[in-house]
Amino acid sequence: MNTKKLIITGCNGQLGRAVNKILGNDPSYELVNTDVNAELTLDITNIDEVTAFIREHAPYAIINCAAYTAVDKQESDEELSYKINAIGPRNLSIAANEAHAKLMHISTDYVFAGDAKKPYTEFDKTGPKSAYGRTKLAGENFVSTFAERFYIVRTAWLYGDGHNFVKTMLKLSENHDEVSVVDDQLGTPTSAMELARCIAALIPTDNYGLFHGTCEGDTNWAEFAEKIFELGNKDTRVNHVTSGEYAKMNPQSAKRPAYSILDNLMLRLTGGYKFADWESALKEYFKDL
Repeated sequence: MNTKKLIITGCNGQLGRAVNKILGNDPSYELVNTDVNAELTLDITNIDEVTAFIREHAPYAIINCAAYTAVDKQESDEELSYKINAIGPRNLSIAANEAHAKLMHISTDYVFAGDAKKPYTEFDKTGPKSAYGRTKLAGENFVSTFAERFYIVRTAWLYGDGHNFVKTMLKLSENHDEVSVVDDQLGTPTSAMELARCIAALIPTDNYGLFHGTCEGDTNWAEFAEKIFELGNKDTRVNHVTSGEYAKMNPQSAKRPAYSILDNLMLRLTGGYKFADWESALKEYFKDL
């Protein structure tokens, strides 16, 4: 059987690791893992390096899990953010075309203004309020302009094997009787494993285009923290605070979306993938911790 090569950028991140778990044991694929600190390094911001790498490996598809996600830092270094989050995907798109490869690109809820009253669909107007959101939207635009065969999947509130909100809350619970968490930002906690399963479902298909990919249901950060403590058998109490109150205690430079609930409309319409609800996915995550 001929195996198909998949290049994974950002292989050491939460999603990159999840993709390796889901696709690593599939005999139909051979994974080529790259990251800034991996055995195989690839600077996605360098067009010559990217095209040479893609030519050498001649992949069936490229799964771009690489991104600059330090939201606050990007407010003072938006140029670096554009290099990684926009120029990187542009370079991968150009190289993918030359290799006749598919491109899977991961984006974010931050491309929206975050002031909606109902879940955002793929057809809703974007309006990012942060450097992270602006640069990720630019990356989407480059992919849809340059790549011939692409999937863009927007996700939100991602957690997996790595630094994330779940791990932060569990660590805080070790020496805090109570923590303050905002309750006026709404969204959907999404397991990296669920997103990896969605990617695995889309990659072999011709179901191209823009998708929203989050777990089902919604909550706020404070309720999410309470669920984490419940599943982790922690007695830590959650103080519900507003974003304004939290900002006074912990100044942040980037504006967070107040409303980040995404509707997986295109996946539903095309039969692309059905995500688990967020509480079930979180329970699965705790079994693996």
